[in-house]
Amino acid sequence: MKLQTKIETENRKTGCNFLPTFTIMNTREQFIGHLDMRFSDFFGAETKILQEEPVSGGDINQCHLLRTTRGDFFMKTNGSIFGLDFFEKEAQGLVALADAGVIKVPRPLFDGKFHQQVFLVMEFLPGGAPSASFWQDFGNAMAALHRHSRESFGFGHTNYIGRLHQRNEPHASWAEFYAEERILPLTAKALERGLLHAHEAELAEALCSRLGSLIPAERPALLHGDLWKGNFMSISDGSPAIFDPSVYYGHREMDLSMTLLFGGFEREFYETYESAFPLHPGWRERTELFQLYPLLVHLLLFGGHYRADVCRILGKFA
Repeated sequence: MKLQTKIETENRKTGCNFLPTFTIMNTREQFIGHLDMRFSDFFGAETKILQEEPVSGGDINQCHLLRTTRGDFFMKTNGSIFGLDFFEKEAQGLVALADAGVIKVPRPLFDGKFHQQVFLVMEFLPGGAPSASFWQDFGNAMAALHRHSRESFGFGHTNYIGRLHQRNEPHASWAEFYAEERILPLTAKALERGLLHAHEAELAEALCSRLGSLIPAERPALLHGDLWKGNFMSISDGSPAIFDPSVYYGHREMDLSMTLLFGGFEREFYETYESAFPLHPGWRERTELFQLYPLLVHLLLFGGHYRADVCRILGKFA
């Protein structure tokens, strides 16, 4: 098979548009040119990137500040392509949060693929010192976000948490959704990879059969889905902003419990939230039940001591 024919065949099979690196004279300049065209299409007028600067970000993607003739924008790129629709799904989640209109979220402009990279361009939010009312504002904003509801738990399509697919098929009850879309699928994956044993899988099944009696019923709430201290910031006016979501409609104690998983937020956040949208009594005692899901995610992604955390929670509540 001729080289070019083989490339075209692979492109059709994978949905990617890529060429081997030795045929590319200057990939970076080509990418910048591609982005110039995408910006120009988005704004309906010629737009040029003046400068590209790498900036710090998460452990999954590379992050960039793009200074253009229409202002500054933020871009994420990923070359591992573990999910070709990864940024498309993130953009959909950002739009859902932004449309709620209760807390600042970077608005996505466009996403796409270029050679062996996927990318997402979004609004750039300059950081700033938190205002004196930052934690109260944050608590009120999350309470307002969680008041956005719909009839079923889920999100209508699969998205991602970290590098893992996150299932979001609709269910009428939280107990059913949490069991079928969260705990049982991840437990099965951990068992398959040897990260959990058959006994722990049995405990997970036993726990899932009891969820309806352990967790108070609530209407579905619009969730950030991965609300830990690395996924919010204080922007230039001192107010809170959230980003890097794994959005779905779920039980609001999921977001609250996630905030407590790696150190917790300031006391004012929880007090303000409770005042604005009171939680059912005993929510802090249920925290580990809701943390089981992100701990299973971390077990699958990183292994290590997360196994002990998962097993402890299963043993406690099953």
